[in-house]
Amino acid sequence: MNLAPLESLRGNYESMASDWTVPQHAADYSAEDQAVWRLLVERQTALAKVHACNEFVQGLETLGIGDGIPDFAAVNAKLEKLTGWRVVGVPGLIPDAVFYDHLAHRRFPVTVWIRTRAELDYLVEPDLFHDFFGHVPLLSNPVFADYMQMYGQRGVEAGAKIDLLARLYWYTVEFGLIRTPEGIKIYGAGILSSAAEVEHAIESTDVERLPFAAATVMHRPYEIDKLQNTYFVLDDFRELFDAVRSEVPGYLAH
Repeated sequence: MNLAPLESLRGNYESMASDWTVPQHAADYSAEDQAVWRLLVERQTALAKVHACNEFVQGLETLGIGDGIPDFAAVNAKLEKLTGWRVVGVPGLIPDAVFYDHLAHRRFPVTVWIRTRAELDYLVEPDLFHDFFGHVPLLSNPVFADYMQMYGQRGVEAGAKIDLLARLYWYTVEFGLIRTPEGIKIYGAGILSSAAEVEHAIESTDVERLPFAAATVMHRPYEIDKLQNTYFVLDDFRELFDAVRSEVPGYLAH
């Protein structure tokens, strides 16, 4: 990721440590911050209970994600016992190398600031709600948690092939779908944190929903500023782990 000059990015980069982490200061969120969180959580949880995969919904319940902005320390006490993962605060966007290193060590970076009420439906940069609500619940699932760590390890090794891994992340972690006995469900954070994306991914007749194949995914460009035209559908989360363990190294080596 080629970051813009830090002074142009949202977030307090002056207080970050050498690994780009910052304290959350969970007690400092304003009443308006909490109100925005509640609005988003209520709306997206209702959609998730209908359209998200069971593993995501179980993660919401297991980690107690609900009314108030989560305290990272309290969440970590639960998450570490489940899968060994921790949430770490970051000021906003961070470089790829730093991001992959965190994942490789079972640390998931979460932006500490939350969007404004005027940005409920669209935000350019990932915020606390997207990062936490969209991503953290599935880190309580052992298979998905293992995939994320191994994905981070591949990122550390990727070098000039980083774009291939970025596409894999986009079409799985951000915009992935999974086939279940109840039909196609959502597991991607970019969908689950957006009401418009949920409806589009599940209901639209104008999109492709293709079987997941690592080779196809890693060579499919994507656009970040519009609703997606293509989604890839898993049959099982183990497909992700197997792909990043066995297939991805070959693509990164050539």
